[in-house]
Amino acid sequence: MSRDTSFIMSYGQQDETRLEELYTDTVMELFNDSNESLGFVQNLDQLLGEDGVFNPKGEIIYVMGDAGVGKSILLQKLQNLWSKKELKTDTIFFFKFRCRMFSIFKETEQMSLKDLLFKYNCYPDHDPDNEVFNYILRFPEKVVFTFDGYDEIQEDIDLLNVPEVVSPEDKANSLQLLLSLLCGKLLKGSKKILTTRTGIEMQSRVIRKKVVLRGFSPDHLKTYINLHFKEQEHRDLVSVQLDASPHLCGLCSTPLFCWIVFKSFRHLHSMHDNFHLPETSNTLTDIFLRLSEVFLSRLATPASPLLKKSTHCTSETFRVGLRPLAGFAKLALQGLERGSFLCSQEEMNECGLTEEDMALGFLKPVSDFDASEAPATFEFIHITLQSFLAAFALVLDEQASGSFILKFFTECSRRRERFCLPLAFCISSSVKPSEKKPFATNEHLQFTNLFLCGLLSKTQASLMGLLVSPGLLKKKRALLKAYLSTSVKVHLEGLPHHTANEDKKVHVLPHFLWILRCIFETGSKDIAKMTAKGITASSIKLGYCNVYSGDCTAINFVLQHRQKLLGLDMDNNNISDYGVKQLKPSFCKMTVVRLCVNNLSDGSIEVLAEELCKYKVVKVLGLYNNNITDAGAKLVAQIIEECPQLAVVKIGKNKITGVGGRYLANAVKKSTSIFDVGMWGNSIGNEGAEAFAEALRNHPSLTNLSLAANGIASEGGKCLAEALKENSVLRILWYGGS
Repeated sequence: MSRDTSFIMSYGQQDETRLEELYTDTVMELFNDSNESLGFVQNLDQLLGEDGVFNPKGEIIYVMGDAGVGKSILLQKLQNLWSKKELKTDTIFFFKFRCRMFSIFKETEQMSLKDLLFKYNCYPDHDPDNEVFNYILRFPEKVVFTFDGYDEIQEDIDLLNVPEVVSPEDKANSLQLLLSLLCGKLLKGSKKILTTRTGIEMQSRVIRKKVVLRGFSPDHLKTYINLHFKEQEHRDLVSVQLDASPHLCGLCSTPLFCWIVFKSFRHLHSMHDNFHLPETSNTLTDIFLRLSEVFLSRLATPASPLLKKSTHCTSETFRVGLRPLAGFAKLALQGLERGSFLCSQEEMNECGLTEEDMALGFLKPVSDFDASEAPATFEFIHITLQSFLAAFALVLDEQASGSFILKFFTECSRRRERFCLPLAFCISSSVKPSEKKPFATNEHLQFTNLFLCGLLSKTQASLMGLLVSPGLLKKKRALLKAYLSTSVKVHLEGLPHHTANEDKKVHVLPHFLWILRCIFETGSKDIAKMTAKGITASSIKLGYCNVYSGDCTAINFVLQHRQKLLGLDMDNNNISDYGVKQLKPSFCKMTVVRLCVNNLSDGSIEVLAEELCKYKVVKVLGLYNNNITDAGAKLVAQIIEECPQLAVVKIGKNKITGVGGRYLANAVKKSTSIFDVGMWGNSIGNEGAEAFAEALRNHPSLTNLSLAANGIASEGGKCLAEALKENSVLRILWYGGS
């Protein structure tokens, strides 16, 4: 395992990098069974430890994350540390699986647990002695399993009727064994780490702990830059260009996208004189076009070392590489149409691909288990790349009808909502048979739709015009534009509205976020304006929609065109400081700004203070449970003082001490509009309590104040009590838990 996990294979195994030279930690957040944060994982030892365990009887360490956020590389690092005895664990057996392999076996193929472990995993030269297997059965706590990509199981499984496997000697099909292992029917007590894309949920009774991967923090990104670029000149160049583009920074917070950007930069910079990171167009489509360009550039004749580097010409690279590109695109589309992420040599040949084309890097061989002389199997280097190429196939196809390009939009609209995908033994009887397919989120199809929008955008018109007839391109673009415009209207009209105080509020669904992403990829201001006009609600709730920093440009792309004022609730997402910077142009219209639980620092508050104080329309400011310090509290105090309509401020559970508490209290004292202040869970102590006591004296509007869990002792309490004698307005004071 040490050998197998020591290298990161790049570009179809043409480029090897040692894992330890490039691996960078990401933000890993622990959650309980109610999806409340329990803090962050500081190192990989904690992943197998007791930190964050909310269900000791559960079997699964459940690791969730978006596409490309680093789930697989995290497991590789964990496996590598274990193999070198650098992981703090007493386990002595480690079995690693990819969940998609369980879809390769035939349904009728029967195997025992022993077969699964020793025939399809560690490949011993001869059958293992029963003594080894018996030891595993007697001491399951000495065993670690990793199962990567639960969302990649491709079969339609009747989860309600999968028989249990409880005996290690019994034979069953591979999926029965997998589910029995995960639920603890087999090898109960062994450690099992299961990764999946965000949105695939299991009932908490089988989960031991839950970890969500959040991608790179700014410090992680800086570390990744230093590891990728050995020359200071390149480090400085990349850092400067990233700082100049918050959206690109947001995209680069996802490790896969960051890896593509950096590797493409290095590769193309080595070949051409005039290549640099893009300054304007930074869509996800651009990033995957760049990756494809790197692959296709291998078709070019290598230049002599004595000659000057060639001029960078993207269109020429794609024109020369159109044949293999079309072949890989067709292969990708056929795979998505049948719900498969694996392809055979025969299928490659049918798409016109040759053995030489394999060297370009789009595909890699599958070698997850001994296929017993089965034909060679291949997969794209990442599912998201397959989605991108499938979108390319939809654009390139000149035979199919124009409406054919909308096929995956239609498919995704059938199931707009994410739902719980429980295990066979824990599933609720209310789940309908049509909801059994593991790929119910259809995220891979959503990415195909997104890339389709990008490829048909005006930005890519000159490139695509060289590959597809202009007439057909125009027709497909018109169809897409019409569909997006209609789908936004239909989606918003179908959502329930809540009216309070003459304000109409709507809680949009995750599907709406995908629509916004697609609209941004088109780059069409007309569609963005039409969408903004169609938002008739005065307040939009995007809470718990899995919004990450890169999405904020898409949200802003639409909201900046709205004419009326708007409330925006984005609590419980992962937008970080990068996202706040991208939303900057829209803050001028926001009456409600709720960004609670979004991993914000004082840098975000600087942006908010500048914008909110400039336009003075904000009424509600929610910043609960972030990383705001006294410096940020001083800026929030400025917002309270300078915004005459601000009535509610929630800034609890941050990192505010007595100094920051005094800033806020002094601002509250001066405000005549504020009536609700939430400070729970900070550390303002007696100093902050005394300052709030002064603010309370004869305050004309403050009715709700929470100072609980702030380390306030009796001295601070006495000050508050004295001040309350002179206050006739306050109705609610939270003070306990100090």
